[in-house]
Amino acid sequence: MTLSEAEVKTCLDLRQLLDVLAEGFKALSDGRIVVPQRLQLDIPEAGYSLAMPAWMAGMHLTVKIVNVFEGNIAKGIPSHLATIHLFDQGTGMPVCVMDGTYITAVRTSGSAVLSVRELARRDAKVATVVGAGVQAGQHLHLLPLVRDFAEIRVVSKHHADALALAAQHPGVVAVDDIEAAVRSSDVVCLATHSYEPVIRREWVQPGSHVSSVGVAPPGGELPAELIERGVLFVETCEAFAPTPVGCCELAGLNPEVGTELGEMLLGRRPGRVSAEQITVYKAMGIAMEDMVAADLAYREAIRKGVGRIVAL
Repeated sequence: MTLSEAEVKTCLDLRQLLDVLAEGFKALSDGRIVVPQRLQLDIPEAGYSLAMPAWMAGMHLTVKIVNVFEGNIAKGIPSHLATIHLFDQGTGMPVCVMDGTYITAVRTSGSAVLSVRELARRDAKVATVVGAGVQAGQHLHLLPLVRDFAEIRVVSKHHADALALAAQHPGVVAVDDIEAAVRSSDVVCLATHSYEPVIRREWVQPGSHVSSVGVAPPGGELPAELIERGVLFVETCEAFAPTPVGCCELAGLNPEVGTELGEMLLGRRPGRVSAEQITVYKAMGIAMEDMVAADLAYREAIRKGVGRIVAL
């Protein structure tokens, strides 16, 4: 079976996606998912390609190939292009090839918004998304599902981009003063491709939750000093490994400073413990997220009779 990007979109319910991601994080921290380290193939002066496999009992063997070519943006092509391949766990026979570009975007923002659901204060009313690209747009779709925000803002290095993105989302406001926005927000979601921090530690107020999904080695959008002020949550302890496996902002830190999201969801380690605590979630993107999202899309495609059967 093959599934196009449009077909994948029709087969992914965003609320269900957040729930399967939560179960995936639990299984990951419980040792029930095999996730080998991803391999990176560098193409000089152009980009790089990542191979990301994952498997757990009861699911298909899943392999995502994602190509990251920053120059694509100027050509009107997404900078991240991906396909996801599903194989039968008993025979290894190919079962499905689906577009992975949309899944890559929505599962990454989904993990960040899941962290909002689980770690932001229950009375959080104001959220600010920093960035105006694909990830920022997905955050704007997902954030209303986890809190009844009175205001959701978007801010970008280029205000025109923030205005254009806000216009696509009713009720979202574009702002141009990032410091003022962060200082008055309960939730701050970083979704940029910045090689240096886009916010400052002192802007983040007590009780805030900050998430970060941007990947831009060797730097990054999240200020390391903020981690010292708050409690850090990660997808897996591999986040502290060197890139391309881990997060550049966490390089050199003791893995003990981070709590796996799954450990918190399983009740093995605490989440937010006070209204004044600052919580920080740093994502790197892991194959488990692709596996559970692709499984959700594939099962719904079967139910709907969507997709095309091809002979290899």
